[in-house]
Amino acid sequence: MNPELVILSVEDGLRKYGVGEAIGVALFTWAIVFAVLFIIFVCIRIFGAVVGSAAKAKAPAPAAVNAPAAPAEAKAPADSGEEFSSGSLKLKGCDEKTAAMIMAIVSDNTGIPLNELIFKSISLVEEK
Repeated sequence: MNPELVILSVEDGLRKYGVGEAIGVALFTWAIVFAVLFIIFVCIRIFGAVVGSAAKAKAPAPAAVNAPAAPAEAKAPADSGEEFSSGSLKLKGCDEKTAAMIMAIVSDNTGIPLNELIFKSISLVEEK
């Protein structure tokens, strides 16, 4: 048995491109890549809009908070130097720093300025 040695040239299976054809193929390939990236971008934007609108529909409106806004005539003018008070606040089981933090968080989450909110009492709830 005498095995025959077969040698194939790499050039046998490849087509040779000219410079113009190679540039055309490269530009066409790049165009396809950027078109696919643009399609992915559009899909992400559409998905984000759908999820964002669903999240807004589930979230309560800031006006739905049970803290009534202070009446406009009860506000003191800013330049008068008078101190404004909307009543008394009863703290049950928490200190003033914790109450101030809670009021700031409520104001931030609802988007209502702190001077327009009226807090009647803040109670500490024990976890079981």
